[in-house]
Amino acid sequence: MMNDESYYDKKCIREELDLTLSLDAPHRAGIQFARRVRLARVIGLAAMFFPVAGILVTHFLAGGWWLLLVGWAFIWPHLAWQLSCRASSPHHQEIFNLKMDAIIAGLWIGVMGINALPTTALVMMVGMNMMGSGGCRLFIPGIMLTFLSALLTLSPVGRVVVINPDPVEWGLTLPVFVLYPMLFAWLSHRTAVRLAEHKRRLEMMSTRDGMTGVFNRRHWEMLLRNEFEQCRRHNGTATILLIDIDHFKNINDTWGHDVGDEAIIAITRQLQISVRSGDAIGRFGGDEFAVIMSRTTADSAIAVMSRVHERLEKLSLPCAPKETLHISVGVATWGPQFGHYREWLKAADVALYKAKNTGRGRTEVAA
Repeated sequence: MMNDESYYDKKCIREELDLTLSLDAPHRAGIQFARRVRLARVIGLAAMFFPVAGILVTHFLAGGWWLLLVGWAFIWPHLAWQLSCRASSPHHQEIFNLKMDAIIAGLWIGVMGINALPTTALVMMVGMNMMGSGGCRLFIPGIMLTFLSALLTLSPVGRVVVINPDPVEWGLTLPVFVLYPMLFAWLSHRTAVRLAEHKRRLEMMSTRDGMTGVFNRRHWEMLLRNEFEQCRRHNGTATILLIDIDHFKNINDTWGHDVGDEAIIAITRQLQISVRSGDAIGRFGGDEFAVIMSRTTADSAIAVMSRVHERLEKLSLPCAPKETLHISVGVATWGPQFGHYREWLKAADVALYKAKNTGRGRTEVAA
């Protein structure tokens, strides 16, 4: 069970709350997307510099082409990142950057005369980036932009298609074929792990009470329904407890809501150290708690609550040391007379009200 009041003070939970609840969540998601593409672009274009340069050396092109090649391989990745960071919609800007990647890749394919080996490497890189970023909806336009750009560039350049690369071309291009797919797979794996962790945290947030970290009422009732079905099918034994803090309103009125929150957290911790790790503690809101104790009889549950009563007698709140906490407890053990889990819950509720009406600070068992 979640065990302390610092549950939502943990750094990872704070970051997840900020990301989930912030009005800028789409912007942050776009920045994360651009960051993933940036790493692939920086490494991929730097690696492609060498095979493209190796081809251009044999074509005796003007110096402007070399400046363009250096800018594409080593400056464009960082410029694209800055454009995405400063854009109002980083995701849309990064999609535009990817299309620019496709157009520029086609330009170099045309300039090289569709030289087979580096052309294949560029098409592979563009295709992987497009498919990984937007699926077929981005892949097909991206590849079309690449080949259209290549055809438009090939016509004025007038180079001849080279099918048989020489050993130098193989040596410069093979590292791209080997390393880039590994880089892309690693980035995809890292993204999948992050998404799985994000999903896990969101699921935890949807089932936990924000203050105490125990289950919220909706999820606790789902667990109760499952426990009821298990007992009904297998004639098992289980006991539920409904717990209410006595005179909680007086605590809030006398000491303030901060002390009231301390009282709720203190009760939660006492319950957590008293019941078993497999028992489900839930907070119903306000000052009411509930516990499902599987494979437990009413006598065992009463014994556990007796220990909680004893500990509370010795417990003092830091901001209200003279205030002694007391709880009233209603206990109901599963029986075949219950046709629905809500009837079981109602029996515990009746026992709780009996405890409150007969003096409080006590445990009562459903008849």
